[in-house]
Amino acid sequence: MKIITETNYQKLRTLLKKSEKPIIFSSEDDDLNRKVLEKEKIDILLINQDKRKDYQKQRNSGLNQVMAKIAKKGKVTIGINLDEIINSNPKDKSLILARVKQNIFLCNKNKLNMTFIEEKHKRNSTDLKSLGLALGMPTWMFKEF
Repeated sequence: MKIITETNYQKLRTLLKKSEKPIIFSSEDDDLNRKVLEKEKIDILLINQDKRKDYQKQRNSGLNQVMAKIAKKGKVTIGINLDEIINSNPKDKSLILARVKQNIFLCNKNKLNMTFIEEKHKRNSTDLKSLGLALGMPTWMFKEF
């Protein structure tokens, strides 16, 4: 399981053609995320929450209703970076969890699947299910943990 992080779209296309399944894509750029969702075939879109700045009246969670509908059409799973949550300081952790909660609400509304992506800090499925329930995930969303 390798996470593809590329900022240039042309290089990204060649990487996606050469990579094996499952394809996990991660980027800081929301426009590139939307372009990849619309035009490329990926399995999981990993949305990083660490370096985002919130707007004055709303959160910037990296996922909006339009991107959720495109992901539903392409059968793309939305990923939550668990290592990012664990390694952040307490103030940033609360902001990241609030953004994840907003993404869970959008995924529930559009019937999208979500999963936790973990590389360094491995957790068992019971811990992931309890975290998902605490954040507001419905039970149908975490059947494949």
